[in-house]
Amino acid sequence: MCRVHASLRAALVALLVGVPLGGASGETLISKSVSYFSVGGRTAAELDKALSTAGPLMKSTGARHPGATRIKFGGTVTYVSRSGQCAVGSARVTLNTRIILPRWKYRKQAGRDLALVWDTLASDIKRHEERHAEIARIHARQMEKALLDLRPENDCDRMQARVAEVSAAEVASHDKDQARFDRTEAANFDRRMIRLLQYRLDGLKKGAR
Repeated sequence: MCRVHASLRAALVALLVGVPLGGASGETLISKSVSYFSVGGRTAAELDKALSTAGPLMKSTGARHPGATRIKFGGTVTYVSRSGQCAVGSARVTLNTRIILPRWKYRKQAGRDLALVWDTLASDIKRHEERHAEIARIHARQMEKALLDLRPENDCDRMQARVAEVSAAEVASHDKDQARFDRTEAANFDRRMIRLLQYRLDGLKKGAR
């Protein structure tokens, strides 16, 4: 299965000192888009080759994959003076996810068996990439909460350093969760596909009765 390619940056900008605010505030801004790449092939072997040559190239692995989720974190943090200390005034984490999925151009002309295999595989790829996007959303919200929960520091240089540490730690945690998910998915791929194919076959048999 594919591995996530993450372009992760926690943007720490807008140092505002001495602006009194009632409390820290945040708003996670999340966007998601889906795009497709076309694959050819009229046999299972040709389809497999098409996926390995036409799929998105992952810099992390140097290989092409049947699907991908490109992830980009960003955001802004502002700082305020509070009781003689520097505190986080607001934190806004942004997350952009772009899911890239395959589209088989000969699906309508395919025989029943190959169409069944493709539909099962394509559905599983989509589920896999949607889960990558969900993991990223979870960590974006966790990052924002962690930033807003930071205690004030004696000066804003220290506060900025703490913001950078928390952001880096959340990004590292995100990467580990994504990698763990990929390892689990890869280990269970064969069993999962057999189970999904059997489920779809059973559905077709019931529909034919």
